[in-house]
Amino acid sequence: MTPIIRASSELRKNYNSIAEICRTEKKPVFLTRNGEGDTVLMDMETYSRREEDLSMAERLFEAEMDRLAGIRGYTPEEFKENMKKAIAQGKKGK
Repeated sequence: MTPIIRASSELRKNYNSIAEICRTEKKPVFLTRNGEGDTVLMDMETYSRREEDLSMAERLFEAEMDRLAGIRGYTPEEFKENMKKAIAQGKKGK
């Protein structure tokens, strides 16, 4: 992926065009200050997608660590059955 790089001074002058690049390219724009990396700008949709991807990766990593540690998980069917039992017990006031 080729990065999109712009000077931070360009943000003040051309915010709308930089925001449009973010929305159309669906990639972050890297802003520099004095020739050095300073800030990353991205549209909300791209940010939300990256956050969801990161959250999923974290959950998968945790599940894999549990698996490697020998912690047993539940199948979807087992989970559904356990939830039914918990709901039934809650209704009985236990």
